Amino acid sequence: MKYLLTAVMAISLFAAACEDPAANKTKATVNEPSATTAANTSYSANAGPAVPVAAKGDAHAINGENSKVDFTGSKVTGKHDGGFNTFTGTIDLVNRKPAESSVTVDIDAASVYSDDEKLTGHLKSADFFDVEKFPKASFRSTKIEADPAKGADAYTITGDFNLHGMTKSISFPATIKAGTESVDVDAEFAVNRKDFGIVYAGKADDLIRDDVVIKLTLKAPRKK
Repeated sequence: MKYLLTAVMAISLFAAACEDPAANKTKATVNEPSATTAANTSYSANAGPAVPVAAKGDAHAINGENSKVDFTGSKVTGKHDGGFNTFTGTIDLVNRKPAESSVTVDIDAASVYSDDEKLTGHLKSADFFDVEKFPKASFRSTKIEADPAKGADAYTITGDFNLHGMTKSISFPATIKAGTESVDVDAEFAVNRKDFGIVYAGKADDLIRDDVVIKLTLKAPRKK
């Protein structure tokens, strides 16, 4: 009986380790970048928008002190959590209406971190983010649409995501709240890393899954 219980516990622990954290997350829709971005070669290649877009409303700052850009990746035997320490951006709130507003985020790829020091170093290498060659990642929204069926604060954000030297248009669900103290954008979704040329497979007996969970917690203080 003791051996049976030990076997059951071992199987349970192994099954838990094998769970895919992206399995129950909405997958971002990925398409070619917007026409404006496609024509802007400097943005598309790596460096972010060549010419900053002027704010149309009240511009509220995003940075590592008030917001988080996190991710969770996984492989056959388990998962790892991580994120980026250094990033800046803006929530441009227009008429207090999210659907008329925009979001931009510029990320220092070398600020990537994970829950394992050795893995953090590997993530910076050419197998993953290749931060020496591609030092920047960025997102610029092109459209924000209300999704009233999911709630008063539910929206779908579409924008151009530049990662690992590739730019794609992605769409994902988000909650946006324009409060009196801050403008909050919260989103959690899955994206296929191979869509951005990150194709490292991992070890033959411990393959890395394609889908990575991205979690955005943006909390820009309102201007007084």
